[in-house]
Amino acid sequence: MRIVFRCDPALTDHLPRPIPARAALPDWIRAMQPRNFSPTHGREVRTVKQCPPFIDAMSYGFIMPLPCDVTVRDGALSWNWDVPTPSVHAHPRSPISFHVAEQVEGTPLHGPDQVLVKFNSFWTIELEPGWSLFATHPVNREDLPFRLVTGLVDADRFSDVGILFPARWTDPSFSGTLPRGTPVAQCFAVPRTVPDLVFESFSAEAAARYDETAEALLSAPGVYRRRFRDRRSAAPGSDPERSAEVGGVEP
Repeated sequence: MRIVFRCDPALTDHLPRPIPARAALPDWIRAMQPRNFSPTHGREVRTVKQCPPFIDAMSYGFIMPLPCDVTVRDGALSWNWDVPTPSVHAHPRSPISFHVAEQVEGTPLHGPDQVLVKFNSFWTIELEPGWSLFATHPVNREDLPFRLVTGLVDADRFSDVGILFPARWTDPSFSGTLPRGTPVAQCFAVPRTVPDLVFESFSAEAAARYDETAEALLSAPGVYRRRFRDRRSAAPGSDPERSAEVGGVEP
């Protein structure tokens, strides 16, 4: 899969680039303990830091970053971003714009005081033919004060302008600065083919494999990682073993 990002030539030296999601794992993943004591179990249990599916989901695809610092104070968003005038006339200048609440009226996204922001993208995204871009909130990032609205864009055909990323502002009490590079959206390339859904009952062989695998999972930690998990390719210039270590997944 080849993904092509393009930007206005006037902004080339001023924009943070989209990055592989595994390079944007949050500091709390690195800081959390691999095991914690559980009163329910009466012993230490492994945390999600040692759960490969949890980490792999956060590491999948790429991240669209916030292009500049955005300050939030008393419900107002502001920024000081001195960049050259884009060479394209209709190009956005601000990192964030807004949706009106009426655009989501009748959905669970609507609320009496709900603020809907729109993260403007300064990169166009082109995928290979037959592929679409699935854009969603950065996975497991409940610490962010907004919640991205998930969308699917046919970016093999729609690639002349940047994709806009709408979001609900979920933390009205937030006060501070969202720094440049803050993950705004996590994106994956997905095929547009519709899968066939096939339903079957367990055969004797499948039932035996079920019992064997379930017993193995209950008997020792790390079975999924050792026997089933596929080793991911590292981001360019990174070490896959080091990436796993930093992410907290058992090597």
